[in-house]
Amino acid sequence: MGQMNRRTVRDLRRGNRSTLLRQLYFQGPVSRQELGALTGLSSGSVSNVVGELLADALVEDAGSVESDGGRPRTLLRVAPGSGHLIGVDVGETHVRVELFDLMLTELARWEHPLTPGGLERDPEPVVGHILTGLEAVVAKSGTEPETVIGVGVGVPGVVEQGDEVLVHGPTAGRDAVPLERLLRTGTDLPLFIDNGATAQGQAEMWFGAGRGADNAVIALIGSGVGAAIVTAGAPYRGATSSAGEWGHTVVQVGGRACRCGAVGCLEAYVGAQAVLDRYERAAPGDRPGERGTDGVGEGGAEGAGEDQQTAFAAIVAAAGTETRAREVLEETAAYLGAGIADLINLFNPERIILGGWAGLLLGGRVLPRIRAATASYALHRPYAQTEIGLAELGPDAVALGAATLPLAHFLATGGAR
Repeated sequence: MGQMNRRTVRDLRRGNRSTLLRQLYFQGPVSRQELGALTGLSSGSVSNVVGELLADALVEDAGSVESDGGRPRTLLRVAPGSGHLIGVDVGETHVRVELFDLMLTELARWEHPLTPGGLERDPEPVVGHILTGLEAVVAKSGTEPETVIGVGVGVPGVVEQGDEVLVHGPTAGRDAVPLERLLRTGTDLPLFIDNGATAQGQAEMWFGAGRGADNAVIALIGSGVGAAIVTAGAPYRGATSSAGEWGHTVVQVGGRACRCGAVGCLEAYVGAQAVLDRYERAAPGDRPGERGTDGVGEGGAEGAGEDQQTAFAAIVAAAGTETRAREVLEETAAYLGAGIADLINLFNPERIILGGWAGLLLGGRVLPRIRAATASYALHRPYAQTEIGLAELGPDAVALGAATLPLAHFLATGGAR
């Protein structure tokens, strides 16, 4: 019984630390009195826990404010330099590693290009790039390795959490990549691995366009198409963590072949390469550059030396003056509206947040068209109650989102190392 009581007291104190640390992180700077009001904890509990956090150098003074008729109140905040976080974006075409302080200010970055599908086809070189990137950002920032709280890794595909973390690729490549085990050969840092869309969605919910919402979908479009589904403030993962593969829902029975091996997937119509492919099928003379009336360049949207993002941006820019580009974007908006309508009808979110580098380019040009198309496919009442807007954290926020994975664990455990 004594052991049970000791465990209960320890768990209670850890819970109080977690509660106060979360409020300081997301609401700070705040005073002790405000912490009591925010958390419902007694003044004695607040004082004790704050004393522990100060002693652990996780919290620091942040000035003071005048109080009504009394002494000035000291403000407290999480100490940005009390720890570091690393976020890794394993994209379809790159590995990007970023190191942040505890308040997610970027301190160092490293990047390496990838052949599309590299993690599935040949994971060992990708693992090597990640490990090189970890060493590079720690050295570049001058950070002591022991101050790194953890490394978050965002990857494409399904991340199966269990005794061993396995990554199942989004295309018809190699399944069950034991990414955590492979990374363990070169680092002892704590690892947190998740789907990149889910990680980026968490960042948008905490710091971006999702703030204040309990039910939202962050829909991300780039080379691939995915979504982070948030219900009652928590990510919805499904039975085996495969929820959110929105790009592989069907919008056309018997439609275009998708790289996942199925046909008619949303990704085969609104993914970046799908848009480029449709545009490239334009009749000669209809493409930007062949009339000399726009800035895309000679030879169409995928001229020599242009990467996918550059080519996609060129089509979006040309849509203001060139008929074929405009038609392709309008068709893409129609398919995208149908896909977003499915999300609204299935999940009844408060917000749909469109992001990803291609999603932001599309949204910047045809967001009204996307909203109109969504309205024509969605149930009227749920659509009227849903906001459709753009992500706020930029086109390259997967690494930032990945860094929130160890941060979430850090806050949930009350700052335990």
